[in-house]
Amino acid sequence: MSEHDHHHGHGEQKQSGGHCHGHGASAEQVADAGADAIAECPVMTGSTVVKADAEAAGLFRDYEGQRYWLCCDACGPLFDADPAKYATAAA
Repeated sequence: MSEHDHHHGHGEQKQSGGHCHGHGASAEQVADAGADAIAECPVMTGSTVVKADAEAAGLFRDYEGQRYWLCCDACGPLFDADPAKYATAAA
């Protein structure tokens, strides 16, 4: 799967066979964490992330004084390649 394919199916959570294996938070994790502890991945729009889990896994980026949490390892290089694009999309 190419990096471009990573963006198809926004809102879908690919649990296997996709570029992000098991990315995003489950509904149970979201309910347990509370709204302030949840973020949306700026790269894989529609994928929710538990901030503490993402930070523990190193799945975050700081850009222009703002922290962005990522749903999987594949999103890091994509964000790094064009952080302004993803920061704007997340705003």
